[in-house]
Amino acid sequence: MQRKETFFNRKPGIIGKEQFRQYAVLAPLLETPEGIFLLFEKRSDNLRRQPGEICFPGGKLEPNETLQECAVRETAEELLIDPQMIEVIGPGDIYISPFNLMVHPFIGILRDYQNTFSTDEVAEVIKVPLTFFQSQKPAHFKSGLINKPPEDFPYEWIPGGEKYPWAEGSYDIFFYQYEKHRIWGMTASIVRSVVKLIEEYNLCP
Repeated sequence: MQRKETFFNRKPGIIGKEQFRQYAVLAPLLETPEGIFLLFEKRSDNLRRQPGEICFPGGKLEPNETLQECAVRETAEELLIDPQMIEVIGPGDIYISPFNLMVHPFIGILRDYQNTFSTDEVAEVIKVPLTFFQSQKPAHFKSGLINKPPEDFPYEWIPGGEKYPWAEGSYDIFFYQYEKHRIWGMTASIVRSVVKLIEEYNLCP
């Protein structure tokens, strides 16, 4: 009986999770006399992945750390700040990319930030008023996904063989344009979710 109760109360896992790269990011809120701002980074042009793009601070999960620890560590490293300056409010909703990537956002408040950042990874920091995202709908596009089996796929094992009616999917691509900055893709999707959570849970005064 105890075993059944334990199973009933288990937290479901995700089938195929091991195929996804795990990342954590922080959506940092800055409280200023002009209002609440979200802080972003423009990635250095010297980086191998996504140079010049705008994102939240964060990075890849390392062994033996929690997702929240990852988000805080990466933010502290990239912004050259003490982790104690970060007050994590709570977790955002997980972004699952169709390209084997899982991103775990956390919403937090950044205290006493003095515009520092590591030039190895960050070209500049960008502050956008929260009210901009609350009032501005992003441009929205849908991109198609096509199932393409490998050349050695055993079609003879499935009904219909090579004429099997594979399902097709799509994923959303959003764009925000703030002044000269374009926030798009995965980051824009996370922004939409973060702003909804802030409003739903009244996270900002």
